[in-house]
Amino acid sequence: MTAPTAPTAAEPAASAPSGRPGLARRLLRHPLAVGALLYLVVVILLAIFAPIFAPYDPQEADFAHVLATPTAGHWLGTDALGRDIASRLMFGARPALVGVLVSVLVAAVIAVPIGLSAALSGGADRIVSPLVDLFMSIPAIVVLLMVLATFDQELVAAMAALGVLTAPGLVRVVRAAALTVAGEPYVAAARVYGFGWFTIALRHVLPRIVGPILVNLSLVAATALLTETGLNFLGLGVHLPEASWGGMVADASAVMNQQNWMLIPTGAVVACTVIALVLLGDGVRDATAEGWARPVTRTRKKPPREAVAAGEHHRPAEDTAPAGDAAPADDPPILLRVDGLTVVVPGADGRPVPVIDDVSFDLRAGATLGIVGESGCGKTMTGRAVLGLLPDGAHVTGGTILVNGADANAMSRRDRAGLRGSTIAFISQEPMAALDPLFTVGSHIADAVRTHTAAGRARARRRAVELLDQVRLPDPERVVKMYPHQLSGGMAQRVAIALALAGGPRLLIADEPTTALDVTVQAEILQLMRTLQRETGMAILLISHDWGAVGELCEQTLVMYAGQIVESGPTATIIKAPQHPYSEGLLAANPQLGTPGVALRVMPGGVPSPGEWPLGCHFAARCPYVMDECTTHPIAVAGTDEHRSRCLRSVPLHKIEATP
Repeated sequence: MTAPTAPTAAEPAASAPSGRPGLARRLLRHPLAVGALLYLVVVILLAIFAPIFAPYDPQEADFAHVLATPTAGHWLGTDALGRDIASRLMFGARPALVGVLVSVLVAAVIAVPIGLSAALSGGADRIVSPLVDLFMSIPAIVVLLMVLATFDQELVAAMAALGVLTAPGLVRVVRAAALTVAGEPYVAAARVYGFGWFTIALRHVLPRIVGPILVNLSLVAATALLTETGLNFLGLGVHLPEASWGGMVADASAVMNQQNWMLIPTGAVVACTVIALVLLGDGVRDATAEGWARPVTRTRKKPPREAVAAGEHHRPAEDTAPAGDAAPADDPPILLRVDGLTVVVPGADGRPVPVIDDVSFDLRAGATLGIVGESGCGKTMTGRAVLGLLPDGAHVTGGTILVNGADANAMSRRDRAGLRGSTIAFISQEPMAALDPLFTVGSHIADAVRTHTAAGRARARRRAVELLDQVRLPDPERVVKMYPHQLSGGMAQRVAIALALAGGPRLLIADEPTTALDVTVQAEILQLMRTLQRETGMAILLISHDWGAVGELCEQTLVMYAGQIVESGPTATIIKAPQHPYSEGLLAANPQLGTPGVALRVMPGGVPSPGEWPLGCHFAARCPYVMDECTTHPIAVAGTDEHRSRCLRSVPLHKIEATP
């Protein structure tokens, strides 16, 4: 049986890579944020260069103009001692901005790494969450007063303490945002490619949560400014007669009965700075989000001659030899051996429920093995167990997984992670979901190359181009600059295969790699995988419900039902003479084997859920040949070394008539 064949010319690129505007250009689209930024820049420059721009010394008194309103000599008037308000505002901005900077830096340095670690590690989260609740219950004002008393009213120490006190709230924000991103498929894909947690957090999680972090840091900055102003208002910060915004507000409030003008410039500068900090945080958040959101791009089609030339140049060689016809004289070594694998998950009542039951198989180097069955039979769970990426709560309770003779289940977490991407690679049925929308195709592949080799940036990029050419993508120099949203389904799957090849794996686990593609592209991907296997010598474990894909690619096949392997043997033998009723039912429902005009035979019922498996044969409720013996005790696997079946009937089913 073969999948439908089609011309194998590589897909043309869907669109030209669109240049995304930088952060500065995106920020210019937000007028309020731009205005806030300009205001803050002016305040910072006036504070830094206050000795140059200030018309007077902040302590210089003009007793002839006490409590004066704005004049040509004093632009913002004078205070009760005749000191120039404009000059004192410039010098007073220094301690205010330093206090804000200290608080923001301390809060960010504490909160961001702790929040990321809590989101990406369950063990860290169990420690971090209670501590966050504890610290948030501490009264901030009491701690600040204690710090000021201990450090002789040193404002920097108080603002650092404020940063520590505001960090727990920011930890919650970072953790919540990171938990959402950590559940994205491309984060799981990064783990499969062999990336460590630090790389995943820095490259894939942190860029996506910069927006919420910036917004909350802007609120921390505003809070810090108000706190610094309040402390100086109480005379607990900057020592008099040094200028500070809080001290100037205190001076203005003391002379309100004589003149209320002083409150306007001093209060306005504090209020405007707080508003500017918040508006800038909102604007930067929006501009950052626009950087990874899918932009609207114009499609640029290649000229016909160019497209034809590219397709002819990269057309893969025809490979019509059936799978398994060219077996080597000597059997290659066993690369993967799974023996008696049992996996359980927590049930509704908390008790462990098996989802994989006594699964065993061997896969030799360079060979291709298919696992076929309906959804819910445990195919993907078996692949995830081999990868060491079982879902939360699931764990192996029995059996062994030997990779190159080493027991993977006995390895440390670090050693097990070292297998992924280098020894074992993975591609899924949703390649687009496995690609981070923030990064180009070249960045994805180059990162994977650098993770598994000692290549520098330039060499990794060249290797990315080579891999894209190896998977028969036309114009790889152009494709490396494209973002995931610019790829078609077939192109994305080829990119996923290139990513899987980046570490030079010896085993490729392909989980429904053609399900999301149209028939023509399916045939191209299957032919590409067969060609790459011949070129690289890697073994392939194909997980599928499509007999066409399995028959096209696989030499050996496992038929899986309700967590058990019910039949195993050469693919051609199972297709021609299935020994298990479930295999027969799957083949009878295959449209490629049907007769035009005759309805396909559909098996009644569905796959029982874990926890509802019967004591005997798991397929008994749907089997047309069921006997009393099938339901009284577990069914053992029987047959020859070449062809085995978990069924009491010992001869091919197509030779036996169903009993009434």
